[in-house]
Amino acid sequence: MSDASKTKSEEEWRAILTPAQFRVLRSKGTEPPGTGEYEHNKAPGIYTCGACHTPLYKSSTKFDSGCGWPAFFDAIPGAVSRHEDRSLGMTRIEITCTACGSHLGHVFKGEGYKTPTNERHCVNSISLSFAADDKQSTSS
Repeated sequence: MSDASKTKSEEEWRAILTPAQFRVLRSKGTEPPGTGEYEHNKAPGIYTCGACHTPLYKSSTKFDSGCGWPAFFDAIPGAVSRHEDRSLGMTRIEITCTACGSHLGHVFKGEGYKTPTNERHCVNSISLSFAADDKQSTSS
């Protein structure tokens, strides 16, 4: 369910995103492994879409997969859509922001990670923004 503020033409997205963000979020690119700012982020908070800022992932679902990109075992219900991706001569599951359709990355199943879902949402850092949860980070 997207609202008008999250539905833009490609020209409008190009005007508000950096060229690197546009390449990944709107043209389904991939940032090089190990280069994203959120790969090793362990702060409590919410990861939002880098294009429309819709909440996508809670930090409590993030885990260290060693893959070179931020990894999550589950998304906020309804925030992420799955699509078959047959590019690169194989079948994968692409994940996009449900609100604006921006490319996030891919989801992989059955890799043996000790997570509740046995899934790894492999997400480009550049596809995300992060809002720290100040209440969680000051308590403990």
